[in-house]
Amino acid sequence: MMNFDLHCHSTISDGLLGPAAVAARAKANGVDVWALTDHDEVSGIAAARAAARALDLQYVAGVEISITWGGETVHIIGLQIDETNQQLVDGLDSTRSGREQRAHEMARQLAQVGIPDAFAGALKFVGNPDLISRTHFARYIIELGICSDVASVFSKYLIEGKPGYVPHRWATLKQAVEWIRGAGGIAVVAHPGRYHFSELQRNAMLDEFIQLGGAGIEVVTGSHTVDQYDEYARVAKHFGLRGSRGSDFHGPGESRVDLGELPPLPPSVTPVWVDWGL
Repeated sequence: MMNFDLHCHSTISDGLLGPAAVAARAKANGVDVWALTDHDEVSGIAAARAAARALDLQYVAGVEISITWGGETVHIIGLQIDETNQQLVDGLDSTRSGREQRAHEMARQLAQVGIPDAFAGALKFVGNPDLISRTHFARYIIELGICSDVASVFSKYLIEGKPGYVPHRWATLKQAVEWIRGAGGIAVVAHPGRYHFSELQRNAMLDEFIQLGGAGIEVVTGSHTVDQYDEYARVAKHFGLRGSRGSDFHGPGESRVDLGELPPLPPSVTPVWVDWGL
């Protein structure tokens, strides 16, 4: 059985390792087919593809697009994309705009609760200044010794209702799916178990996603619990969606699951890669 890891991040967005280093770690961990899916950015794909080729690692071009649906930020992964597609490139550029302004407001709020110089501190952890994010602020707060890990920072400072949380209006679900499909790719809902939707809301989102041409959903992911593997296998089957698998790896010692170390998809799920000819 081939080991697919179709969701992870590099320093191009909010990961700790460069694209080539992520490729090397994937190969060392037994991954056979790998996709780098940086947030709202495709500029790491060329380096990732070259590194994968040198390692004899099969590579799939990917991206993770931030959208707003039902007042919540949701992530849609695009797999098998053409990263040079102009509509996709322009759409991602528009999605990234506004991050710096948002980051300054986050820093202002954090200063009010005794965390100084958070913008400059977060920038120390940023590989791509256009993609400064809550994760970079979390790493700075850990460096200060205020919290011990990223999850603790988020729960105390960076989620809705806490100081440091500033919402951002991302792309729409329609835009994200159109960009991915226009670039020849397959749209996949990332880590659905993370969103704070009721079952009715979740089902409404998936209905809309399918009507727009979305085809997949992450079932086995580092962001899900073991129980959620089975839950979203049932959801995938109910909606006729193909299942995907990915660690959502961000860096050593920071991610819950390392590259390639997830269990396989449940046998009831049709894999997103079923017709890739691999």
